[in-house]
Amino acid sequence: MRTTPASARPLGLWTATALVVGSMIGSGVFLLPAALAPYGGASLIGWAITLCGALLLAWTFARMAMRWPHSGGPYTYAHRAFGDSVGFVVAWSYWISIWCANAAIAVAFAGSLGAISPQLTATPARAAACALAALWVCAGVNLAGVREAGRMQLVITALKLLPLLLFGVVALWWLDPGTAFRPFNPGGGSLPQVANATAALTLWALLGLEAATVPADAIADPERNVPRATVIGTLLAGIATILACTVVLGLVPAETLRQSPSPMADAAVSIWGPAAGLALASVSAVSCFGALNGWTLLSGQLPLAAARDRVFPAFFARVDARGTPRLGIVIGATLASALVLSNYSRTLVQVFTFAILLSTAATLLPYVAGSAAWLLRGQGRSRIVAGFALAFSLYALWGIGAEALSWGAVLVAAGLPVHLLLRLRR
Repeated sequence: MRTTPASARPLGLWTATALVVGSMIGSGVFLLPAALAPYGGASLIGWAITLCGALLLAWTFARMAMRWPHSGGPYTYAHRAFGDSVGFVVAWSYWISIWCANAAIAVAFAGSLGAISPQLTATPARAAACALAALWVCAGVNLAGVREAGRMQLVITALKLLPLLLFGVVALWWLDPGTAFRPFNPGGGSLPQVANATAALTLWALLGLEAATVPADAIADPERNVPRATVIGTLLAGIATILACTVVLGLVPAETLRQSPSPMADAAVSIWGPAAGLALASVSAVSCFGALNGWTLLSGQLPLAAARDRVFPAFFARVDARGTPRLGIVIGATLASALVLSNYSRTLVQVFTFAILLSTAATLLPYVAGSAAWLLRGQGRSRIVAGFALAFSLYALWGIGAEALSWGAVLVAAGLPVHLLLRLRR
């Protein structure tokens, strides 16, 4: 396993924490209320399950980062525990989840721009153009180097976390206890069914808890800083996200939310007027851009780690003089662009919902494998936590739905010939 000298580790604790918070707080908190609208207040059950599961996963990944402080995150842990074949499947699945996530975040960014200037997203083609522009601007920032991407992530995370927390706390006072979350379960399904479906959706908003583990070789003192950044970042992002999403569901009628490309801005308008909506839409755009920047960084670092282990094609291991995996970043941005273009005729909410379910399905396999790795190779009581994290991951995977699971399975299966070819060449 190749490691990076301490002198070449440009990211510190706060930048790593910003990477976690910035990767988690992105499109989900601002656009997810639209996807949760059919479930009403009953979605709070899904939130509770998801937050507990996310904290279990964060603790498990923190323990593994202390044992294996190398780049790759879930891939590295699965590779160490189960070998090359499982390692490849996990790396391939996680890589798919990253560029699918980037497509969803770029679409959400376009929705935020539409709330600021409706003409920018007046047609599906214009909306797609805005999403593609965001994808390639973030790719350009990351091509400039890991240090530059990390600095931008720190600044943007501060610009979105503080306003988001302020919005959630202040907007609580405008909730009407007599009308908020009524009816509690508008869809009429059983609460276990609703909990399962909403847990899969809400998990999207908390994906990224493992973000600091992926570029571990670029983080100073990774044995200490990666675990701390993982736990602190998950707590901060989880509290801010759930608070803000819950307030929006209680303030905006479900029928309005279902079709809204910027539900948090609509909530702000209903309380404080158009100027507040414009301000929240601006914060949403900044938030999405920050998340896109963080996930673009990961889109190069994950295949880089796998390629150095000869699990991914060797060209992913090529870096420039600054240590930037340029080809991995470009390929990831290209695939995300293709996903946006293939669905551009749908509404923003439809594209977003499909992309997040596909990305979540592809992410849960690495979560399952990572939790199982610590359950197998861990020590002491932390293995119990890993067992609960594994159970949560399997539960969320079951709730994804047939369409997303089928597409996820097809995309993972598409990588198997690559794995076989690499094995034959060894």
